[in-house]
Amino acid sequence: MLRYLSKRVVSSLVLLVLVTTVTFALVFGGADNVAQNILGENATNEQIAALEVKLGIDRPLHEQYVSWVGKAVTGDLGTSWTMGESVGKILSGRLPVTLSMVTLAIFAIGLVSALLGIIAAVRGGWADRVIQVISVVGFSLPNFWLGLILVVVFALNLRWLPATGYVDFLASPTGWAASLALPVSALVLSGIASASQQVRGAMIDALRQDYVRTLRAGGIKPSSVLFRHALRNAMPAALTVLSVQFIALLGGAAIIERVFAIPGLGSITVQAALSGDIPVLMGVVVTMIILVVLVNIAIDLLNAWVNPKVRL
Repeated sequence: MLRYLSKRVVSSLVLLVLVTTVTFALVFGGADNVAQNILGENATNEQIAALEVKLGIDRPLHEQYVSWVGKAVTGDLGTSWTMGESVGKILSGRLPVTLSMVTLAIFAIGLVSALLGIIAAVRGGWADRVIQVISVVGFSLPNFWLGLILVVVFALNLRWLPATGYVDFLASPTGWAASLALPVSALVLSGIASASQQVRGAMIDALRQDYVRTLRAGGIKPSSVLFRHALRNAMPAALTVLSVQFIALLGGAAIIERVFAIPGLGSITVQAALSGDIPVLMGVVVTMIILVVLVNIAIDLLNAWVNPKVRL
């Protein structure tokens, strides 16, 4: 297991270096007229040149990259060009918001998709067809459209939940839950479609295996065959789907946070992209990559624990 983990960590570090290098080259290499955009059209050439020196974008690209990497490995992601604050400080205030929303959504997707997938695989017939129809409909509807529908129904018409905004958990746990109920529901409704279908397919394959027929012929309880043996063999496929869903939710959170006015990573990413705040964009990219790497390592370890053949 330790050897398997070390390989995954090394490959993840290589991925982190490659993605950050390419992203840096794209965003900083295409950062033309940044100083003029910040200062405005009336800025003089002397003012533009002075700001470029201050921002460090007057140097060759490779020198900028080496300087950025040297600071990034110590936790210094630079200073926002438009807000004047430390990028690390900005992201540390936004990251818990997005993580709380995505974590709640991924747990709900895991539970609901597992339940629907097991029912579809075991029951079959009309239950399977209904679940497949629901999955197809849910997959075809954009999460932001679902979010708007939820706002109209539960916030504007029924007035059960707030339409927008975010409440910190420490300030009010109930307010926090209420503020995340609609955005998390929008993410879950659009996410369970593919996950439930993958669980269904994995469970059907597992239930058709020879060892399942042997266990049933030996008089093992159906519940034990289903949950202790078949479900465990279907878990690697389900866990892999959840890791992909987590990445998709991080991307989808940008739109959902804009719809519900939630101050998370998604909203600050859109704001930084519109204003040309490259240090913040790079900070978001690094944060997202680290999150994806950690989740993938955790999923790989779970898969290796559930199925020892994965370690090979």
